[in-house]
Amino acid sequence: MVKRILVFGDSNSWGWIPRHDIQPTLRYDKSVRWPGVLGSLLGPDFEILEEALSARTTNLDDPREDLPSEYLRGATLNGAKIFPAILASHLPLDLVIIMLGTNDLKTRFDRTPGEIAQAALSLARMVKECEGGVFTQYSSPQVLLLAPPALGSKFHDPTIWIGAREKSLMLGAVMKDAARAANVPVFDTSEVTEIDGIDSVHLSAIAHRAIAEAVKPLVTKLIGSTNG
Repeated sequence: MVKRILVFGDSNSWGWIPRHDIQPTLRYDKSVRWPGVLGSLLGPDFEILEEALSARTTNLDDPREDLPSEYLRGATLNGAKIFPAILASHLPLDLVIIMLGTNDLKTRFDRTPGEIAQAALSLARMVKECEGGVFTQYSSPQVLLLAPPALGSKFHDPTIWIGAREKSLMLGAVMKDAARAANVPVFDTSEVTEIDGIDSVHLSAIAHRAIAEAVKPLVTKLIGSTNG
């Protein structure tokens, strides 16, 4: 039986292509963005389900005025508010991979690395508690937290990211410390790459592949290479 893996993330899992200006972008092809590369590396015994949204936070409402529709603002960008329904809609699942926290670093949220780590852990707890979904017999899947890569330093609008790079450099270690007591596996993607896109917020194609290659052995360790 094919093993099902849900990826829950923001623009760096969605595949946002970095630009040199502040203009609408496009999405990397599935063969380039890291969840798609991970699926290719794992092979046909695994199915990757992508649930990524640009500007998504861990558990914060973000009533951005620059988005074109009220349906894409506020609570919609709050990962925690939509996550239980997403989990239930995709059961059965063998593993959920969460990579969020980058957008929590924005100046307007004034969050510490510790607060972001705790918010990410709250999402991991939702995975552990999702057993049964909506009137089903499915068990809760395994969960893997990914600390997002460290930000760059050449932002289009530095006022959005005051102090964010410095916090992002600490986030991986803080998230590991916070997750240890909760027995939640964490991998710091800054160990294999950093935000290298021209906007200092988004990943290049090379960085996407680096993350996928690093995550593959973690996946097989958590849920095995086959179901047989």
